[in-house]
Amino acid sequence: MQRFHTTQFNDVDALICLKGSQRISVCIPTLNEADTIGQIVATIRETLVKNFELVDEILVIDSDSQDGTKEIAAAAGAVVHRAADIFPHSDSYLGKGENLWKALHIATGDLICYVDGDISNFKSSFVTGLVGPLLTHPDIDYVKAHYQRPLSQAGEIHPAGGGRVSEILIRPLISLFYPELSGILQPLSGEYAARRSILELLAFPTGYGVEIAHLIDLAHAGKLQRIAQTDLIRRVHRNLYQFWTDDVTGSHATSQLIPELERPPISQFLKTRAVVESQIQQ
Repeated sequence: MQRFHTTQFNDVDALICLKGSQRISVCIPTLNEADTIGQIVATIRETLVKNFELVDEILVIDSDSQDGTKEIAAAAGAVVHRAADIFPHSDSYLGKGENLWKALHIATGDLICYVDGDISNFKSSFVTGLVGPLLTHPDIDYVKAHYQRPLSQAGEIHPAGGGRVSEILIRPLISLFYPELSGILQPLSGEYAARRSILELLAFPTGYGVEIAHLIDLAHAGKLQRIAQTDLIRRVHRNLYQFWTDDVTGSHATSQLIPELERPPISQFLKTRAVVESQIQQ
């Protein structure tokens, strides 16, 4: 599995040349991210849309934030969509995976870059470091981020506070049940980029299981050699899990980890939808 460092993709002009006619979408799932979303969107827009024409669109898919997230994101230059308004006649679920799946429906990019909305030290290199390998290496389809993960909590930075679920639970389980994935340094990282063609073949659990599910499905499909990782150096965030659940009790949060509802691959969903619509018209 190939590994890269974000500094290998600092030459944005070179990336633009490699991009050619491809479109790049940055998609951000949000729920009450007023403190950070504005800076994230503004950084991408100023650096990678206006100064360098690398990114074609910035999409924010929001789960009815109550703190002004939608308005702040729109003012900073993102196109904001309420998750429940995408396919409004079908069921809608609260969860990060749901927003990522719906983002794929409305994004126009050939390359999709997902970043979380709670990053307090966001840099444009988060995007270039993830889409860079897709542009420089045609044999790579999916790029995962890894980084140091200090945790921002109650106004304080805890240097080793982030990534505890991965180190204590997920990575040991992966080593036991999916040893072929043990080389993934941070399987739950919310920053990754992929070709649309590969994302449309993947199911999307509606909650936080989406990242690990993608890796398992890619492994089952024999595509591990098409996954790469980029070191983004450092990511400061808050503990977001409780905000994506229906209530904030620890027992409920734990029970929501596995299992969870799953959205089908978009390629399958669109075929089924087309058949149903055709039957209705007859």
